[in-house]
Amino acid sequence: MSRLRKILGYEIIATLGYGARSTIFAVRDKDHSVYALKRVVLESEKDQRYLDQACHEHEVASAVRHANLRRSYKLIRQRRLLKTTEIYVLMEMVDGHTLEHYQTATYLDFCLVCQQVASGLGAMHQAGYIHADIKPTNILITGEHLVKIIDFGQSCRTGTIKERIQGTPDYIAPEQVKRREITSSTDVFNLGATMYFVLTGQHVPTMIPKKNGHRADPGDCAAPHDLNPAVPPALSALAMDCIRTNPKSRPESMTAVGDRLNLAIGQLNGRRRRPIRERAVRHPTA
Repeated sequence: MSRLRKILGYEIIATLGYGARSTIFAVRDKDHSVYALKRVVLESEKDQRYLDQACHEHEVASAVRHANLRRSYKLIRQRRLLKTTEIYVLMEMVDGHTLEHYQTATYLDFCLVCQQVASGLGAMHQAGYIHADIKPTNILITGEHLVKIIDFGQSCRTGTIKERIQGTPDYIAPEQVKRREITSSTDVFNLGATMYFVLTGQHVPTMIPKKNGHRADPGDCAAPHDLNPAVPPALSALAMDCIRTNPKSRPESMTAVGDRLNLAIGQLNGRRRRPIRERAVRHPTA
């Protein structure tokens, strides 16, 4: 429990977690509605990028409304001598587990989760945004099996060429490493790398240069079905197609990914539900 009792008129229920220059609280308003409140503090001039990122995250999350995207309701600036020194972002409270720690998931459960992820990303793409950092810890699953995509800090407009490499090394797409156009295919790759990890427990080799300067090709990894015959062939093939090095060789859209997931679900219907692996750790910053 935080030592503070109230912040901006909201009652603090608990401190959920900490990030770079930020703290996330569970708060309650006067109508007893519960939210997540992110506080970002400017401690030095070098911290301005954290304030900018919080503003950007709110812009994206409030611009695209979808059941599988965490909503952002309000951004509040605190100023000192006309300079913004703190930012607060009031967000939807999500009580759930990350995909990385999804409890006793079966292959069918996993397909249904991926369908929701694809649906949420598809809505972002239609609005002209790319998430650009899909990974297991940015996918939450509630007790009602509702999926929420979180963390829009690295999101960008379709076609953006970033000035520096941004992304999570184990899930980053080749075009992110090479600082080329970020498109919907980038999210397809990130989702494919996420699927590969959940299905195999191994990370896709990415093009982040190794110490010896060598860049691995994502396509060099073994298919999930080859590593574990219990993985449905259609699901294994989809994961491998999503992580192709050439963006044009991947599924063309999240709708296409959803259609492929339907094929995998068809293979699983009527079969005994087999768990992927046991996991159960609560998400600390939901």
